Amino acid sequence: LFAELTDPALEGGARALVHADPGRVHRVDVADPGIFTDLDTPEEWAEAVESGLVAAPDPLGPGAAARISLEAAERGREVVVATRLEPLPPARMVLIGAADRSRWIRLLGSLGSPRVDAEVRDAALALLAGEASTTAGEYGGVGVYLEAHRPQSDLVIVGAGHISLPLAEVGRVLGFQVRVLDDRPDFARADRFPEGVEVRRVDFANAFDGVPIGPLTHLVLVTRGHRYDFECLRQLLLRELQPGYLGLIGSRRRVRATWAQLLEEGIERDRLARIHAPVGLDLGAETPAEIAVAVAAEIVRHRRGGTGLPLRDRERVLERFFPSAAAEEPR
Repeated sequence: LFAELTDPALEGGARALVHADPGRVHRVDVADPGIFTDLDTPEEWAEAVESGLVAAPDPLGPGAAARISLEAAERGREVVVATRLEPLPPARMVLIGAADRSRWIRLLGSLGSPRVDAEVRDAALALLAGEASTTAGEYGGVGVYLEAHRPQSDLVIVGAGHISLPLAEVGRVLGFQVRVLDDRPDFARADRFPEGVEVRRVDFANAFDGVPIGPLTHLVLVTRGHRYDFECLRQLLLRELQPGYLGLIGSRRRVRATWAQLLEEGIERDRLARIHAPVGLDLGAETPAEIAVAVAAEIVRHRRGGTGLPLRDRERVLERFFPSAAAEEPR
């Protein structure tokens, strides 16, 4: 009946169309009280769903949920897919998390009840905060299965020189997906780097074309010259989606000159304050390998939330639990 229903000349709507030809009407016995419920407003619909009188349709099939999760992961977002196990038919909700895991930036679909949706939103945040990837429970009296999708954190090293070699190796050991970008054919070669490191030859004028960058991206600028670092940094600062960690190599003098130029160009001071420059922890590093370790240590601190202090100085086990005799003597 679709062609007839969409005919602009149709008068009387669907009711008239049904009664126009009784021969094509099939009567079906239905033991469902929902057929007597007249729902005309969003409020009436929400009340009927909450009471269990009707089941909300599932706008997200398994294919749609998987596609949305994949697209979010490509942008570095963490996702939880919630599936209602009962009552049938299944319903799904996709929750896309903010970078700081404090809230949801996008909710798609519904589990059929505002109360269930609200409880699941809180439970899904708790799932992301832990190490588990799945959980099942009862929320609002409904059985729900939660599945977290966490994209792999990546390390993007801009520059394929002497520091990038050990930094890429350490990055692989730490479990990052490592990408190295450089404009020199002799340096941008996969055979120079550990297995599994993606090496791209790029034009520093458009260094990040086709390079996925998001909240789980850790990006370090270690090119062969200040002007290339500056140009790549400017490109990054003008992007809407920023990397979760951004480090810039250079002395205090170079960083100061960079900040002066960027502030003059109108870059917001708060955006500069999030950049780790000079990059790395103060370890007294001198060799390329030592510098790579200092940079990697700062990335781990950023990723895990540590203080960067020596554990000995933070815990002070000897002083706290085994004080010296001199310290115990009253004064």
